[in-house]
Amino acid sequence: MQDRPQYFRFHQGSRVLPFAPEEYAQRLQGLRAIMAREGVEVAVFTSMHNIAYYSGFLYCSFGRPYGLVVTMQDSVTLSAGIDGAQPWRRGYGDNLTYTDWERDNFWRAVAHVAGQGRRVGYEGDHLTLAQAGLLDAFLAPVAKMDLAPATMQQRMRKSPAECDLIRAGANVADLGGAAIRDAIRPGAREIDISMAGRDAMELEIARRFPQAEYRDSWVWFQSGINTDGAHNPVTSRKLEHGDILSLNTFPMISGYYTALERTLFLGDVDADSLRIWQANVAAHELGLSLLKPGARCSEVTAAINAFFAEHDLLQYRSFGYGHSFGVLSHYYGREAGLELREDIDTVLEPGMVISMEPMLTIPEGQPGAGGYREHDIVIMTEDGAENITGFPYGPEANVIA
Repeated sequence: MQDRPQYFRFHQGSRVLPFAPEEYAQRLQGLRAIMAREGVEVAVFTSMHNIAYYSGFLYCSFGRPYGLVVTMQDSVTLSAGIDGAQPWRRGYGDNLTYTDWERDNFWRAVAHVAGQGRRVGYEGDHLTLAQAGLLDAFLAPVAKMDLAPATMQQRMRKSPAECDLIRAGANVADLGGAAIRDAIRPGAREIDISMAGRDAMELEIARRFPQAEYRDSWVWFQSGINTDGAHNPVTSRKLEHGDILSLNTFPMISGYYTALERTLFLGDVDADSLRIWQANVAAHELGLSLLKPGARCSEVTAAINAFFAEHDLLQYRSFGYGHSFGVLSHYYGREAGLELREDIDTVLEPGMVISMEPMLTIPEGQPGAGGYREHDIVIMTEDGAENITGFPYGPEANVIA
């Protein structure tokens, strides 16, 4: 039988990266400083977000493992044969393709780069028990350190190039919101309105970024009782006069997530709904005024909690008031160290990107029932904050006649 390789290099075509090569070199320099501080000789990443952050390659797992091995000299992505040379074309550094005709060839490829008997860094919030056992078996590390918290801290502080991409994403989200607003009418289905927003965003992303990969942009457009949760999927429900509506657009550009979320009403707004909507808008504006360098996440949260408590609405709060943006999505990644919650004491710094998104959910059967949510994205600057969301909010703009 002809010998088959366990892994090999398959490099063809021209390389196209989401950012300039210098951006990835700088990120890897920061990572290697983390490794040196933690006494790590080799880092083995397995998550979509860290592999994309340090290499530019965003994998599609489909049940297969993927990796990035970083030493003080090299960075190498590890990908499955089913992807061809695309991981090399879309990634910074070297790439090895592992074959699937012998079990655990992925870990043989990792060991080829990482070596054995070394101090290994890994992601404790991603590596499964099964894969952790294989790491031990193939790398025989003398010590292991969890690098997930430190790499999250690095990702939380955006470069100028990242901020530019996030600004573009926020603008695309606004355009998707406008397409949705134009499609709203009695009798239209949630799914049809959602597709109008998604198509508008994907066309705009393709126009602005002609060499990008196009995937994962989506819309959640919710109506009536379906507004009670921020992440409720789209249905085929038909809109009716008087419905509360929730517009949510999520463009994805090279793994970078942005969002726009707005409350709307179709036709008339009853007095109880208007009062709750106006209160949530006021909380949104209060929160935006508090987002500036030096503010502490927990203190911003406490101030908005106090506002809602004064209006007897705190019990209807749904979740935290905002979160970080960057290489993340509903499939992967979360920079949990930068969220507006009671238990997060992170101090905002220039380069951080965070949302303000208060949400109140009034249960069915009560006056003003439904979910109310506004969402803007803010970039921390040296002397303040830049709100990069332009779509209007509130009753004056978003009651659809």
